[in-house]
Amino acid sequence: MSNATDRFNAEAAAWDSNPDVQLASTLGFQSLLAKIPWLEKENPGLDVLEIGCGTGILSLMVSPYVRSLTGVDVAEGMITALKLKLSQPENAWAKNILPVYADLKDPDDERLRPDPLHPNQKDLGPRRFDLVISHLVLHHIPSLEDILKTMLGCLNSGGAITLIDYEDFGPEARKFHPEAKMEGVHRHGISREDIKKLIEDAGFVKVRIETAFVMEKDVEDKPGEGVVKGNKMSFPFLICMAEKQ
Repeated sequence: MSNATDRFNAEAAAWDSNPDVQLASTLGFQSLLAKIPWLEKENPGLDVLEIGCGTGILSLMVSPYVRSLTGVDVAEGMITALKLKLSQPENAWAKNILPVYADLKDPDDERLRPDPLHPNQKDLGPRRFDLVISHLVLHHIPSLEDILKTMLGCLNSGGAITLIDYEDFGPEARKFHPEAKMEGVHRHGISREDIKKLIEDAGFVKVRIETAFVMEKDVEDKPGEGVVKGNKMSFPFLICMAEKQ
């Protein structure tokens, strides 16, 4: 287990109390609704795979708009927190969410096979999804080439990805994370040009990279001295959309 995974396991219980996490999730959800016309509360039909679901903040927002949502995370503590949420009476409606603890590398991974709406169904073959989403995950992934190929393999023909992360706009983008939380940060945001090429090279078509929103958050004044309340900085977020032929 990596030090980064250890950190996310340790932070899982208090994850939802971070206002920046809540704000980013809300803004991300609003961006998904604006960009994905198939998210329909009145007639939910999509089977969705969420990579890096964490404690399920975004998962629970998306859940009413889709047929099913399989949420995968590499940190067991995050999945445990999501399972605890789903066991609470106030979330009894979210029966279409399946939490999966996995470092997903294989689209045919058996842990993806159960259908949340039919948990007792047997002899399931490889499952494919209509939509893959991720939010604030790409900057934590060592190999974007590998995860994009995995995402492609997880999709039905005609399926889509919608991935959101903050933009690498230069050296100042490093301030998104305090120095004490750099473990597991493999890049300081995503570059508009680089991510477009990576998605195209993975085999996707109709690739679009757009600004999703801009978020303000408190940052460190000097590296390693801790976040200063009121010392705010604006971070643009990109939304990356593409389809599988």
